[in-house]
Amino acid sequence: MENPIIAEVRRGPIVESRHRGSYVVRNLKGETHLSGGDITSPVYPRSAMKIFQCLPMVQAGAADRYGLNEEEIALCCSSHGGEPDHVRVARSILHKCGAAEDCYECGTHAPASTPAAYQLVRDGEKPGQVHNVCSGKHAGMIAFAKHLGVDPKGYTTPEHPVQKAIAATIAQWCEVDVAKAPMGIDGCSVPTWALPLTQTALGFAKLSNPEVAAAARIIKAVSHHPFMVAGTGRFDTRVMQAVPRLFMKFGAEGVYCGTIAHAGLGFAMKCDDGAARAV
Repeated sequence: MENPIIAEVRRGPIVESRHRGSYVVRNLKGETHLSGGDITSPVYPRSAMKIFQCLPMVQAGAADRYGLNEEEIALCCSSHGGEPDHVRVARSILHKCGAAEDCYECGTHAPASTPAAYQLVRDGEKPGQVHNVCSGKHAGMIAFAKHLGVDPKGYTTPEHPVQKAIAATIAQWCEVDVAKAPMGIDGCSVPTWALPLTQTALGFAKLSNPEVAAAARIIKAVSHHPFMVAGTGRFDTRVMQAVPRLFMKFGAEGVYCGTIAHAGLGFAMKCDDGAARAV
């Protein structure tokens, strides 16, 4: 099955590039409202799943135990630019749960925000793991491990209780057998499972259930602090600032997923060639 063209790039009078992809919109009951292309083959949703990586931490009571505020909860769902406020909030999460930055297992790179990266150079500072785009998510995982009373060391491995809890959460919300799903390692060292777009969209639709307090709490936190999820000028942040009722999250290699909570809908989409501009 050849996926439909979901975006075209024009220059002057002609189409210069075309991108194919697949997409689906589903509701809480699992009914499909809109779809195109192959929506049943496994796709790695990558960082689009960060809300499901944050959810068990909140449900278990770690956010309450350590007094995480809305900014901090929102950052746990982020692929941030490493701007000063992102770094401040990530360090605050670690401080509140009594962890040092050397607990991180996400790796070091320069801030994704070019101005923030240049400022580090001007200040004569080297980037640390706290500048990693995923440092907020990892701070949440470290806090979760601390709350569980287990050693945070190795929290990125599939065998660690933190990752087992995340796997169980994805299995429950997306209604998949994670044990049979293809598994890879994401760019920040944690497991990522490939799911059909149908099941990913279902999971996001179920996030809109107002009876699930933890999900509603996370979505509320993000709606109040969309800057924390991405950053200055970033697409996720800009769209959620304009449409506060929408929660959406980018995933590497041309993935976007989200929930329109008031409407009870979830969506998932993937660009075949991994182009973020297309999705």
